[in-house]
Amino acid sequence: MILDILENACLYYGLGPKFIKAFEYLAQTDLAALEKGKYAIDGDDIFAIINEYETVDAAQEQMESHKKYIDVQYIVHGEELIGHDILQQQSPSRAYDEQADYMLFAEKPAFFSRLEQNHFAIFFPSDLHMPNIRIDAPALVKKVVIKISVQ
Repeated sequence: MILDILENACLYYGLGPKFIKAFEYLAQTDLAALEKGKYAIDGDDIFAIINEYETVDAAQEQMESHKKYIDVQYIVHGEELIGHDILQQQSPSRAYDEQADYMLFAEKPAFFSRLEQNHFAIFFPSDLHMPNIRIDAPALVKKVVIKISVQ
């Protein structure tokens, strides 16, 4: 997993051309003006999901991971906590759903990170993550999740 701010995105261009496209999309798009929904960047290889929601209590949530896509989660406005851990020997509490590309894990995160406006997190298939968690009280967040195919 990687946590940083968009101004430092060029540090991660070495991850490949798909990441460059994803970061260029974040930097060059008026994300605040976009409605909730799915937006193609490069077909099924790279796409963005815009979402707005109220953050929730961690006690009711589970960590997730993906197999087909890497997540780049970027906060447009608001702030939240994201729980993390490394996928090792944990057993899924919800088996992998190939269509939706996720599985859930009941273990509690090893740690939490605070993401604010202009922050991003990258979660690879080996990274368990629990996004959308409130800090002190529920708060409105607008987030872009860019899905980058592993293939």
